[in-house]
Amino acid sequence: MTLSNRSTAAGATGADTQTDVAMLRVQDVTLSFGGVTALLDVGFEVRRGEIFALIGPNGAGKTSMLNCISGLYRPQQGSIRFTDAQGASHELTRLKPSHIARLGIARTFQNIELFRHMSVLDNLMLGRHVHMRGNVFTCGLYWGRQQQEEIAHRERVEDIIDFLEIENIRHKPVGTLAYGLQKRVELGRALALDPALLLLDEPMAGMNVEEKEDMARFILDTNQERDVTIILIEHDMGVVMDISDRVTVLDFGRKISEGRPEQVRNDPLVIQAYLGEEQFQLRW
Repeated sequence: MTLSNRSTAAGATGADTQTDVAMLRVQDVTLSFGGVTALLDVGFEVRRGEIFALIGPNGAGKTSMLNCISGLYRPQQGSIRFTDAQGASHELTRLKPSHIARLGIARTFQNIELFRHMSVLDNLMLGRHVHMRGNVFTCGLYWGRQQQEEIAHRERVEDIIDFLEIENIRHKPVGTLAYGLQKRVELGRALALDPALLLLDEPMAGMNVEEKEDMARFILDTNQERDVTIILIEHDMGVVMDISDRVTVLDFGRKISEGRPEQVRNDPLVIQAYLGEEQFQLRW
């Protein structure tokens, strides 16, 4: 990657790139499926304005954690508290996924979850559904306030289309697009929700180098220009090193390390988890 190292830049100035205000607090979360424990007493905090990476070997529990935050899974133990822009605290383990989305928490998925037969524009418009106030009657008439609302939502979506540089494919069916563009559209649909917290589950999986650099740029711009806090799951350690402010490492459902990227990469437990032998160094 050719992107600047956020962690090194922050350390050089003696200042963090984000505030110390915790937007998300995960405490002692345990999640089991029958006799299999996916997460065990996991805890961490995500500060408002940062890019927070959640890494670990396959099967470490990373996606399970995002599923707990977004409400798809409900842990047997622990607390996940989200503080909104008004300072109100919400216990996410008690809420439905639709309520969590309305709080401003959006996500992408490890496997692309788009409506393949629909256009790029229509997929992004679906991301606005939590903000739409129409009912069957007003939508059927499509007049007055309902028409104005539709125009306002379309303007928001067009802004995202420009931001992600996908103007030339806005009317194409998603299923006809190259894989890298589909991943970009999925990011756009999440951004259409106007999230305060964005959960990205391997947004660069399966991409070539050029596609990864584009996606990394969009993630950084989303964080810096759109003021979105990000939790990132990513296996490309070069990307993690370049764009993350802090990193938490999971292994077999347990947290084994946390800190700045340059601290985590030299942690013997992390090296052992990835390579099996402590004398090796991760090549980040």
